[in-house]
Parts: sequence; C-alpha cells; structure tokens
Amino acid sequence: MKPIRSLVAERPLAQHCAELLREGAGGGARPGDLAPGLARLGEKLARGLAVALAPLVGGEAPAIACAEVRECDMATLLAETAPLAAHCLMSAGPVSAPLLATIDAAAVLRIVDRTFGGKGIAPSPLPDVFSLSAQIMVKRLETLVAAGLADALGAAVHPVRHGGALRELEAFPPAAQLAVLTLTVEEASRDTWQLTLALPTATLTALFGEGKQTRPRAPARPVSAIDEPFGDVPLTVSAIVVDMRLAMSALTNLRPGMVLPVSVARNVPLRIGDKTVAHGSIGAVDDRVAIQITQAF
Repeated sequence: MKPIRSLVAERPLAQHCAELLREGAGGGARPGDLAPGLARLGEKLARGLAVALAPLVGGEAPAIACAEVRECDMATLLAETAPLAAHCLMSAGPVSAPLLATIDAAAVLRIVDRTFGGKGIAPSPLPDVFSLSAQIMVKRLETLVAAGLADALGAAVHPVRHGGALRELEAFPPAAQLAVLTLTVEEASRDTWQLTLALPTATLTALFGEGKQTRPRAPARPVSAIDEPFGDVPLTVSAIVVDMRLAMSALTNLRPGMVLPVSVARNVPLRIGDKTVAHGSIGAVDDRVAIQITQAF
C-alpha cells in the first residue's frame, strides 16, 4: 500500500552545539573557554599589586597593564622563556590547584640594586644564577604575588617551590595545555618588566568553571620596605666621632703615649657605607658612651 502524500517531519532535525558535543565526549573545557575569568583575575591582581610593589620600585605605584589571555602548551612556554627568571609554582584555592608565576630576572636584580642604595640597574649580561640577595628578593616578590592572587581570587594561594630555570622546576608536562596571562609593569623610571601567569586547564576549571564566583576581600595592606625578609638583615652603622687632618710629618712621628688634642663634633654623623642616615650628639647612658639622634633622613 502506498501513502497518499509524502511524509514530512513535524520538527526540524536537531542541531548540536560543538561545545556540548566536545564536553559530552569527555573532552572538557578548553583554556580559551575560561579565559574571561582569568582576564578578570589579572585586572584585580594588577590593581592590588601596584600598591604592594610601590616600596620596592622607588616609592611610586607602577602602572600595570594586562595583555590578552593566550593559549599554548608547556613545551612552547619553555622555548619562549629566558634561561634565568624567577619562577614559582603556587597552589590556589581549597583544591590546591597549581599555577605558575614568572618574573623577569632583570626586574629582580634592579630591585635588589635599588634596595642596597644603587640606581636600580641590572648587570649586563645577566648572571647564570641568582645571588643570595636576589634569592631573598625573589621570595619577597613571590609572597607579594601570592597575596595579590589571594585577594583577587578570594581564596588562599601559597608558594610551593621556586627556581631560576623553568626546565628544572618541572611545573607541568610538556604537552599540558595552558592559559597564559602576561602583566607588564612600568616603573616611574620607565623601566618595564613582565609577570607571567600560566594556568593548566584543570586549574582554570577549578577556579573559574561551573559558574564559580569569587567573593570580595579587603584590599591588600601596603607592604613596608622594612618588613620581612630585609627587615632583619644586619647592617653595620658607623658613628664618625672625630674627623681630623694631620700633616704627613706628624703621622710619621706618632709614638705610643703622645696626646693629640681633638674636638668632638656636636653633630656626629651615622653612616652605612658612604651614605649618612642620621646625625646625633655624644652623651652617656649607664656609664657607656651613647648617641642621641637629633636628625634622621
């Protein structure tokens, strides 16, 4: 028996979304799918980190700009990274999701030079490894970045391990897919450097997937230059009690028992190296010579 008329479907055929098909097949989200969450994180981090970095870069908050989030694998990131940089593997959130933070080596060395009275100039060429003072500064910067990330995420962030060579750190497998966000820091001196965040897909999903919302936190407290770790570094302070001039003939005739008349200055300079940090007057406390500070710089 033949039908009187041709059969026609009541509804059009279903059209399936490629993203749904990918997730249903077990592929999961790609880094680019969650890039907006990482971009918002970068903007929040930039605002908080500018205040925290001010004491280390000359006292004025630097300008920090965020680039667009890009995708690459770990092997590509290894090929792009300089031989020496400050790399830190961190864990974020209650599930301890891993992420990688990298700071340019030249920036670390400029900050160290400025901290110890220099003009903030990095050596050229750069060394193969960080000095002890640079390693201390790296830990300080890691702490600032972790605190800034914690404020932006509304969740705990802790440094896990760090190193100067990314290949030796073995943060992620070479084939791991990453979302990479680069923040460019411009100091008042016009020196620029980069902070790079690299997050694998699992970390992006844990932090930004499934409609997760970060809860607001109080703004980061400005970091003082005398906080850890440099606050406990011992420095030798010299008090110049007598500054006198003698002729060469008088110096050659010096003998034990000779008495040289001197006048003690009313304002005694206190120096660290060749830099005067304060002035004071000579006195006594508990039968000991003491200096009362009259002016501090």
